[in-house]
Amino acid sequence: MEDGLIAAVRADLVRCADETVRDGAQRFFKEDVKFHGVRSGDVRKIANRHFRNLKGRDKGEIFYLCEELLKSGYGEEAFIAFEWAFSIKKRFVPKDFDVFKSWIEKYVDNWAKCDTICNHTLGSFIEMYPEHIADLKAWTMSENRWLRRASAVTLILPARKGMFLRDVLEISDLLLKDEDDLVQKGYGWMLKEASKIHQEEVFDYVMSRKSEMPRTALRYSIEKMPEDLRRQAMQR
Repeated sequence: MEDGLIAAVRADLVRCADETVRDGAQRFFKEDVKFHGVRSGDVRKIANRHFRNLKGRDKGEIFYLCEELLKSGYGEEAFIAFEWAFSIKKRFVPKDFDVFKSWIEKYVDNWAKCDTICNHTLGSFIEMYPEHIADLKAWTMSENRWLRRASAVTLILPARKGMFLRDVLEISDLLLKDEDDLVQKGYGWMLKEASKIHQEEVFDYVMSRKSEMPRTALRYSIEKMPEDLRRQAMQR
């Protein structure tokens, strides 16, 4: 039954694939990526349609199916896996953190996969179990660039709600001089979202760190601020 469900998902993806979409996807990435070439709206429809067949299934079985999709390396299949995991967020328990970490370590190989699992699945988990923010802080020291980006991007949606400001600033400090531009963009994005509610605190943080902060992170962090504040922050 499990193999049949995965086969049905993949058959739908192949049926909806567009060569132009597939070829165009590569331009968004520096690394080589694998895509069937299915538009995002169609991927979401496929995910939702087949998720109906998972209702009532054991969470461990659903996670197993998610991992089977992740093993293919295709971006659309990763999206479906992370969407299915997010769909059962009410059933998350603390030990699921290790599952999500292992998925990042084994299957995340570009920023899109990283952001998809972090923005919803892992971000929701952290809101439920904020004690695991300590683990995110530990990820800032990882040699794995995707774990380092994930340490910040996981807090994007909570930060947008005004949550965890102290932790947002601490993670930004830990990543401050990271040389990877995708990590810089990740924590800059996190600061930008936090600034929507905590503009003064984030502006003060940026002003106190701007001599050390890479320009990429700086530009991201102030993007939604008023023009006069952006101008002050960008002055040498």
